[in-house]
Amino acid sequence: MPSPYRALFAEPGTKSFSAAGFLGRMPLSMMGIGVVTMISQLTGRYGLAGALSATIALSAAAVGPQISRLVDRHGQRRVLRPATLVTLLAAAGLLLAAHLEWPDWTLFVCAAGIGTVPSLGAMIRARWAALYRGTPKLHTAYSFESVVDEVCFIFGPIISIGLSTAWFPEAGPLLAACFLAVGVFWLTAQRATEPEPHPRERHGGGSALRSAGLQVLVATFAATGTIFGSVDVVTVAFADERGHKAAASVVLALYAAGSCVAGAVFGLLRFSGAPERRWLLGVGAMAVSMIPLLLVGNLPLLAAALFVAGLSIAPTMITTMSLIEEHVLRAKLTEGMTWVSTGLAVGVALGSSVAGWVIDAAGARAGYGVPAVAGAVAVAVGFLGYRRLRRPAAGRGGTVEHHSEREERHLA
Repeated sequence: MPSPYRALFAEPGTKSFSAAGFLGRMPLSMMGIGVVTMISQLTGRYGLAGALSATIALSAAAVGPQISRLVDRHGQRRVLRPATLVTLLAAAGLLLAAHLEWPDWTLFVCAAGIGTVPSLGAMIRARWAALYRGTPKLHTAYSFESVVDEVCFIFGPIISIGLSTAWFPEAGPLLAACFLAVGVFWLTAQRATEPEPHPRERHGGGSALRSAGLQVLVATFAATGTIFGSVDVVTVAFADERGHKAAASVVLALYAAGSCVAGAVFGLLRFSGAPERRWLLGVGAMAVSMIPLLLVGNLPLLAAALFVAGLSIAPTMITTMSLIEEHVLRAKLTEGMTWVSTGLAVGVALGSSVAGWVIDAAGARAGYGVPAVAGAVAVAVGFLGYRRLRRPAAGRGGTVEHHSEREERHLA
């Protein structure tokens, strides 16, 4: 591990909470695609599979920020454990309903319950921010967490799709639930690194989403999430049409691998200039990278195109975390990070659902038009909101990238 990353773990407890966060985030890449694989295996209905995956994402989008707001006020341990128990009960209900062929509405009720899953990525990033706020190490920490996210997306789909196709259809989502339980209860047992809660009377009421800059980030990432959600569903169908459904996990893993490589390199770099410019460039690169998917005709070419497309994901997400630091008050940081995840979840829901309908109507090849259109929308929203991102919230003082300059001005 390069020395900037090794230096992150000099503080006691960092290795443990990072490992717990890794396990707890595995369901992020396993549950949705696992449900798609499970339902398509049991019923052959991609429309239903995509709609259930969308229901999970929409429920998480609605409930996730509220859970994170409670975490900011009351602490991670007091909130995450009961929320996770609800998620686990709903996941068990979904697997049982699918296995016993209960009516479709029972599947949707259970899928909605899974949406109470807490945003483990925001929880881990909040711990890093509590340790390294105002130092260049925070940029490296955010980069490391983006790499961890992508490692989850490399191995998660392989495990989930592989188990559901080779063992039994419910195996992928079942293992995802087990990872969630272990990760959350291990993380919340670590009290020393838990960020200090900020009760309402210490920072006032209201949502972090009142920030104009955060609104732009959330709206843009709703379109970006549509890319992710549709690519997952269409790739499974694309591989299935060619008689190699299990290969979809490898293809999607390469998509995440591209992001993982780019994120690891990005964390070693130091940048000058406005982060919002790099953010807009990253959003544009994600949009352009969707165009080649419309032209590929076989799995090897698709895998190569998705690897290249993944190179722009992690750098854009890392820069997004720096922008959240600029536009959201410290007492609402976990909620602010979760709102970006919520934007992604809404997009994933839309992308999964629309892609499923397009596949059922016109085939998998046509389904890649969905992420292409979503990329164009993301660029348009980013350009329209760019001026808001240039005006940080009062009193925030800029991102970690401007630490040295701020420190020099303070000393002067």
